[in-house]
Amino acid sequence: MTEIFGIPIQAFMGQLMLGLVNGSFYAMLSLGLAVIFGLLGIVNFAHGALYMIGAYVAWFSLEKFGLNYWFALVLAPLMVGALGVVIERTLLRHLYKLDPIYGLLLTFGLALIAEGLFREQFGVSGQSYPVPDILQGATNLGFMVLPNYRAWVVLASLLICLGTWILIEKTSLGATLRAGTENPKLVQAFGINVPLMVMFTYAGGAALAAVAGVLAAPIIQVTPLMGSNLIIVVFAVVVIGGMGSILGSILTGLALGLIEGLTKVFYPEASSIVVFVIMAIVLMIRPAGLFGKEK
Repeated sequence: MTEIFGIPIQAFMGQLMLGLVNGSFYAMLSLGLAVIFGLLGIVNFAHGALYMIGAYVAWFSLEKFGLNYWFALVLAPLMVGALGVVIERTLLRHLYKLDPIYGLLLTFGLALIAEGLFREQFGVSGQSYPVPDILQGATNLGFMVLPNYRAWVVLASLLICLGTWILIEKTSLGATLRAGTENPKLVQAFGINVPLMVMFTYAGGAALAAVAGVLAAPIIQVTPLMGSNLIIVVFAVVVIGGMGSILGSILTGLALGLIEGLTKVFYPEASSIVVFVIMAIVLMIRPAGLFGKEK
């Protein structure tokens, strides 16, 4: 059997694929965080809770209404996006002119409330969610056996991340969004409803978290703790990539997932801290992050 660094190639590539899947979730979640912080200046600690709620929407819609995975991929972002509208209109809009710490504390409180409510209702043992029939099984590539669903997760994540980056960085709508957050009075003078635009921006970030939750549901147990277990790592990804940098969040999320996967191969004991070690090194060398703008 062919080996890489003394490790069977199938085991090595399997771990690399697992790292790429984790990196896809890091990229999608950090993308949503970067969109919200970059355009609204809010450090959205509720992002992990929105990810968890998206997964529960998928599970609940299947268990109670028989709606399959593909319906959930549409339903969850719509419902969580609507929840984002409520949060932005009732709470966050009062904080935009204040220090970002107030937004962090508010969204952290919202995350604790959501987690507590779901723990009270569903417990902490977790619920299983089936892989859709069309994506079951695996494909033998010769050098590794690739689970079809994990390949779909990576592909879907890349398409969503790329589409979001193009929308914000390469279109007139994205230019209007950036202008509206930097100089809202000037943009409003052109007849654009900036508060409405801001509301939909937060809703879009929330919807991204929900899509990630639905994609994750067949891979991991759907549990109230799934968001809080992941959000700290995702924040580290955002800091490394550069707060507010959309491209930085995508590239850094994928890269750190791969690095984490490789660390599990060569030094498993360090796999849970390698992201934070990298964050500390990056902050010492470049405090604004790899893709952030120095002030």
